[in-house]
Amino acid sequence: MEAMRAVQILNPSGEVTMPRPERTRVMCVANQKGGVGKTTTTVNLAVALALHGNRVLVVDLDPQGNASTGLNVPHHTGVPDVYDCLINSVPLEEVAQGVEGIPNLWCVPATIDLAGAEIELVSVVARESRLARAIAAYPGHFDYVFIDCPPSLGLLTVNALVAAQEVLIPIQCEYYALEGLNQLINNINLVRQHLNPRLEVSTILLTMYDRRTRLADAVEQDVRNHFGDKVLQAVIPRNVRVSEAPSYGQSVMTYDPGSRGATSYFEAAQEIAERGVKEPVGRNA
Repeated sequence: MEAMRAVQILNPSGEVTMPRPERTRVMCVANQKGGVGKTTTTVNLAVALALHGNRVLVVDLDPQGNASTGLNVPHHTGVPDVYDCLINSVPLEEVAQGVEGIPNLWCVPATIDLAGAEIELVSVVARESRLARAIAAYPGHFDYVFIDCPPSLGLLTVNALVAAQEVLIPIQCEYYALEGLNQLINNINLVRQHLNPRLEVSTILLTMYDRRTRLADAVEQDVRNHFGDKVLQAVIPRNVRVSEAPSYGQSVMTYDPGSRGATSYFEAAQEIAERGVKEPVGRNA
């Protein structure tokens, strides 16, 4: 079974495809709470979609650069990165790097320079829409653009919310899961009212689910009652393989494609792809 799952996920023949959206879907992965699986979710969904026929761009907007690490994309000091796009108006295509071994996937890395961008953006003209303009000016076509946000609600996250049409919120199945979520939803509403009227919370993904605990079950029920059908049926379990993969510069999809974690992210990606075809939410990026 595990071998069959691995073949389905790695898709070496290219026969298994996930539906492609009519227009580019720009998805911002946000939650100001740290450690909920934003980067892991961004990397694994992007890889799953790219392995199954979609063209995908990952924009790493977190100064820690973890998404760049997870995709094995160089992001040491001196590498052209998203900071150059935001502050110096360098075109995105000059900064995007192809991800090794995954032909349909590109990544715009983040270096430590991005840590200062929050302050430098304050005095920049149209500071909230710098990223939106950079994505809109990209000459190639992508099916998906995933923006990995930092764990805060500052100007970098606002740039991501203005650039996106959809927000994907990973929620860990822990006691404090829903705490602070109101603040995020309020900020999303503010951005929608003043800067980006087409923004919507389209997807909630439950992460770090431990089936052995009643708490995980209770949190899942709470989240499903609160957000309804925005919550994906696929749930990401606590899985050692998911945690190990970034240290090898890989997603869990390529690190251990037969693992429970890889299967869960594959199912989540499939669900996102199918929802996008049923109810197109995107606009041209």
